[in-house]
Amino acid sequence: QVQLVESGGGLVQAGGSLRLSCAASGRTFSNLVMGWFRQAPGKEREFVARDTRSGGNLIYADSVKGRFTISRDNAKNTVYLQMNSLKPEDTAIYYCAARFTDYGSYVYWGLGTQVTVSS
Repeated sequence: QVQLVESGGGLVQAGGSLRLSCAASGRTFSNLVMGWFRQAPGKEREFVARDTRSGGNLIYADSVKGRFTISRDNAKNTVYLQMNSLKPEDTAIYYCAARFTDYGSYVYWGLGTQVTVSS
């Protein structure tokens, strides 16, 4: 079983930055593929970014490419989402997710952290 806890959300002005963290329980973090998703009010949850166990071949949604960076620290069992040049349309609840397989559905989810970007 893997438990995920997000932190780092908050209120920021447009153009600002935030760094989200997601701490994972257990000693299998290095075997996990980690992802970030978000859900804005009235919209469906959408993919934001995904890493790999090796840290390479990172994938981003087009809407955040060049502004957001996903990274991990296996020693701290933590994955990060650095968000720069934030826009009001980035306002959403951000969720961390994990799976043990290279492809397929994410099995483990955090409860989310709110990010609000004011114009």
